[in-house]
Amino acid sequence: MNSPVDKPRAGDRIAKLLARAGVASRREVERMIEDGRIKIGDVVVTTPATLLTSLKGVSVDGTPVKAPEAARLFLFHKPAGLLTAERDPAGRPTIYTALRNALPADARRVMPIGRLDFNTEGLLLLTNDGGLKRTMELPATGLPRTYRARTFGAVTQDQLDALIEGVEIEGVRYGKINANMERSTGRNQWIEVTITEGKNREVRRVLEYLGLEVSRLIRTAYGPFELLDLPRGAAVEVRQVEVERFVRTLKVPGSAPGPEAPRDADSMARARVQRARRDAQRPAMPDKAEGRAGAKPGKRPLPRKPREDGKLIDRPKRPASGKPGARPPGGSRSGPRKPGPRK
Repeated sequence: MNSPVDKPRAGDRIAKLLARAGVASRREVERMIEDGRIKIGDVVVTTPATLLTSLKGVSVDGTPVKAPEAARLFLFHKPAGLLTAERDPAGRPTIYTALRNALPADARRVMPIGRLDFNTEGLLLLTNDGGLKRTMELPATGLPRTYRARTFGAVTQDQLDALIEGVEIEGVRYGKINANMERSTGRNQWIEVTITEGKNREVRRVLEYLGLEVSRLIRTAYGPFELLDLPRGAAVEVRQVEVERFVRTLKVPGSAPGPEAPRDADSMARARVQRARRDAQRPAMPDKAEGRAGAKPGKRPLPRKPREDGKLIDRPKRPASGKPGARPPGGSRSGPRKPGPRK
């Protein structure tokens, strides 16, 4: 008989459940527990290791916690000069100041997925789901982040190409970086940089390592989501069906590989673009039979069959005699030449 110590633990940590419900991040929840702000019924929670199967009866600052809603995802165009934090002891403005008027009225508390520096602008993803936030932030998930950087200094495309192998700066190892020169005017350049790790100030530090001074940095894409023409300071919600589709294709770290394992979001985005291009080109392609001399409009050519070595050969045309497989005189597949002058 198993002792109580051997019994499997039931439920999840309260910090994890509250993060999923969008109350706060796990670290913030742990600080709330230290401050005695979270209760189960009338009992104050004293440890973040408390296991629960649901949030029934849990309250924060005396307010009951609502049941988690479906995962929501917002795209926000963060202006420069805003801190990616809930509050700042120094009194600097935060993203939540701008989000008051940018988010819909029914949006609950949202959390940023990753961070943008105070002076960095561009695409910032927001979600109400702590689990989704954590998964998208992990480097092992492999979601690419793309930036456009305005720089000053001398650099060559060969130097940028060398970053594809990664680089070590002051003891910190940065993984594969895809950097391309967009345009250059003298010693001023616009450079597009794509990373997958998202370490602290990674883009700025790598470009400064190359001797460049970064005067402006804009994030234009995070995974399959793009900034496009979203106005500065505005936010737009991703449709629920698209969020669910994205979550299904998201590569979760630690998931077992296999034919049923979903591809990462970047591969899915590239596949959608390729399919769209093929679909756009397909109607414009003329029928091969219509381009042949003497072929009837709309008549399709005979299918080609593979040889033993795997190459394709055309099936022989049926001669005028109607006997399949017979070849016309002279060895020509197209039959004897009609009388008349050569053209």
